[in-house]
Amino acid sequence: MRAGPGQTVAGRYQVTDRPAAPGPGLGRIAVDGRTGVRVLLEAVELPELLVPELTGSTEFEGSRWLDPESVLAEVASLLAAVPEHPRLRQSFDVTAEDGVVWLAVEEPAATGLPELLAAGPLPPYRVAEVAADLVAALAAVHRAGQVHGNVAAEHVLVCEDGAALLGGLAVGAAQEALARELGGGDPRRWGQARAGLVGSRAEHWPPELLTDLAAASPATDSWALGVLLHRVLTGRGPFDEQSPTALFAAVRAGRRADSAECGPLRPLVDRLLAVDPAERPSAAGAREWLAELLADAPEPYRAAPPAEALPVLRPRRLPVRRARGPVAVRRPGPAPEVAEHARHARGAGRRPSWLLPVLLVGGVVGAMVLALVAVVQFSG
Repeated sequence: MRAGPGQTVAGRYQVTDRPAAPGPGLGRIAVDGRTGVRVLLEAVELPELLVPELTGSTEFEGSRWLDPESVLAEVASLLAAVPEHPRLRQSFDVTAEDGVVWLAVEEPAATGLPELLAAGPLPPYRVAEVAADLVAALAAVHRAGQVHGNVAAEHVLVCEDGAALLGGLAVGAAQEALARELGGGDPRRWGQARAGLVGSRAEHWPPELLTDLAAASPATDSWALGVLLHRVLTGRGPFDEQSPTALFAAVRAGRRADSAECGPLRPLVDRLLAVDPAERPSAAGAREWLAELLADAPEPYRAAPPAEALPVLRPRRLPVRRARGPVAVRRPGPAPEVAEHARHARGAGRRPSWLLPVLLVGGVVGAMVLALVAVVQFSG
């Protein structure tokens, strides 16, 4: 990737020394020089094409990068059509420079879903909460007449407040446009180019897309969501993903892992992974199903493991719990002015503590004098 720390992309985005998390389509963290906003620069590299006429010799071929205009137009058209949504990661800009299509997208304070999954599968009701946010974002895309086409764990963020954001929209559009350019209308070449760009992940390969290049629809996003939920709940995908060939064969034959480990989400996962696209629930339908599941969830349905294992970022300084003593009971008493008068009255009847010894000594001495006088008078 041709953008190092301190360098500026497209005359606007200054790359920092902090690389983004590894993953398909991910690039560098940068700062927008115009707004000062921190962004993620996702990168899609353009292939170099051999062009003999550049050198004028058939023995030595020159090369140039693929013209990015069609890719830029495809991405810009999609972003213009899709409205902003609180659960959809925003895309700010798309540009091409030195053989790379750069996409500037929102970079909020959040944790990537793959990082959360590193400790193991998430609890089912927590997954249901995340899924409810994802289908809300997909429903917004579908209402705009578009297909997301890039639902995958590496494009899901979980924010500090627990809300999930779905990204990958712009980079997915760039990859699809580039695959079509490289395929040139040939299904075999298109499949090879697309596999090289998106890899052998079942989220990207519903059965209808293996036979028809134009089969992308909201139902393909539903398939991707089903694969993602299975992966998050069980720790693995439902199909063999060792290679594109193995994956395609398993998808075509319907050979997938049992979804019993998906727990209460199993009915939804099975419907989302239906072979027939018409049998898959829409994003709106999945959202209704999830709402009913969460409404009937046992309370509390968010587990309470140690803080570092929670699927939501915690504040750095957590509130300190102090042990509570017995609760003081306030008993009824006199009015404030009455109490004040009583305090003064009690104080007026008191004697200073230093008078007591003096009075005792005086009493003893007086008694002795009286006794001596009595003895003298008696003897005289």
